[in-house]
Amino acid sequence: MQVKWYGHAAFGLTPDSGPRIITDPYTPEGVGYAPITDTADLVIISSDDDSAHCRADLIAGDPTVVNALTVAQNGGATTALNINITAIEAAEWDHHPEHAVPGQNGMYRFTLDGIKFAHMGDVGNPLTDAQQAFFEDTDVLFALAGGYLTLELPDLMEMIHRTRPKLVIPMHFRTLTYRPRNTMWIESFLSHFKEDDIDFAFGCETTLTQDDLPDRTRVLVMDYAREGQHEGNGPKLGGTT
Repeated sequence: MQVKWYGHAAFGLTPDSGPRIITDPYTPEGVGYAPITDTADLVIISSDDDSAHCRADLIAGDPTVVNALTVAQNGGATTALNINITAIEAAEWDHHPEHAVPGQNGMYRFTLDGIKFAHMGDVGNPLTDAQQAFFEDTDVLFALAGGYLTLELPDLMEMIHRTRPKLVIPMHFRTLTYRPRNTMWIESFLSHFKEDDIDFAFGCETTLTQDDLPDRTRVLVMDYAREGQHEGNGPKLGGTT
């Protein structure tokens, strides 16, 4: 499949079989990243009140939309376009009152092309034991790597060390486009890993198959999509370090 990072917490996944999925689409003028012009069959959002994570209305193709927070608050599982989606409730900042809105969101999981994906939504609190356990047996983790506006890096690393996802793709960190005050550059996150365990896509897309998944946790750093940039066959995981 092709995995594309648009920026912030938005990814596009184009499988060999199954629906094309876009996660957590944003308001371009709000985060500074380019408009998402790709179509989708299924859009998964982590909340419905955060314009940086919920703009399914901006995605072309008349997609089915699933709100992970709604899923989390209604049994924790649903099926859309034959994709099983599970979710757990999370808060956008530390000391957020439980179940209070705005700011409540959902972290979610789904399987595509046999690869188990997990997306951290917009969680800002240190993860509870149940929230950490939610990420066990993950193949690909879309990880909140910028600190400050999300959970702090030590709390993120505690979960990664416990659950040992095979591949971690960082998101929601400071870039030349997205520059909230105090949000960290990617180097802060990467300092928690050995250099030999880090790959760089050198583009906004990469090809990923089950055979590409490593035996132990590796990190793949992707670039964000620029306006007018077209899809193509990006570098494969492990092709360049």
